[in-house]
Amino acid sequence: MEYVFHIIIMLNIYIMLVLSANLTIGMANLLTMCQAAFYGIGAYIGTYFLMQFSLPFLVIAGLVMLFTGLFSCLVSFASVRLKGDYFVIATMGFQLIVYTVLYNWTDVTRGPYGIPGIPGIKLGGMYELSGVYEYLFMSLALVGVVVFLFHHLVVSPFGRTLNAIRADELTVKAMGRNTVLFKSIAFFLSAAVAGLAGVIYASYVSYIDPTSFTLDESIFIISALFIGGIGNTKGPILGALFVVLLPELLRFVGLPDSIAANLRQIIYGLALILVMYYRPQGIWGKAILK
Repeated sequence: MEYVFHIIIMLNIYIMLVLSANLTIGMANLLTMCQAAFYGIGAYIGTYFLMQFSLPFLVIAGLVMLFTGLFSCLVSFASVRLKGDYFVIATMGFQLIVYTVLYNWTDVTRGPYGIPGIPGIKLGGMYELSGVYEYLFMSLALVGVVVFLFHHLVVSPFGRTLNAIRADELTVKAMGRNTVLFKSIAFFLSAAVAGLAGVIYASYVSYIDPTSFTLDESIFIISALFIGGIGNTKGPILGALFVVLLPELLRFVGLPDSIAANLRQIIYGLALILVMYYRPQGIWGKAILK
């Protein structure tokens, strides 16, 4: 059962990551390739606070979200004014910069050696989470709060403005809205939630290294979003379920050991192609990224 609970915990982490990507990609029409960078920044900042200070989880979570959001300002102020491919390349550059810093700044991040022995989250500053069961309930509660907040954000005036920007930014500008400000706020909130997922991941596995926060990880998060569908809350959740659970389910198909790994990759890739071919808007999507 611990294996099943582990998968559920990782699923909860990816639901938060995909929902955070939906805020910029699905609602603000900003195809960002640096979600894993914010995920990693949150993990490393959270690790620092967990190892250096005996603070309650809510305090650490708030600090991680704040600092990760501030890091997003470095890219959003310069990038949200860019369009299309130029914005994608700018965010990809930020992703590569973050990975390079994490990999080479060995005095702080220990580089490729990673940081082991990360302590668990402390609830109330006293009780430290240590087992898979405790992290299961904590992650379920946390992802429930994130889903609730994102659901209300989608239907809020702020969310409707972001959707309007995605549909026709020029019209929104003509109505007197500062679209750059709305995009920057969306970028900040998206990075903050990704950072929160990072500190949960770091404390749960008790070890982090830069290879968990690469460009491939950003592409994986975006793939989950497009498979599930953009512009709402249910799509990202279904996308995370698809990309996390399908590879695990394929382990129990009974494929021959000599070809199991390659065949699982082929089946997984074929499933992605079929979903995108027959449902280009995603499983529960309302729109297609323009």
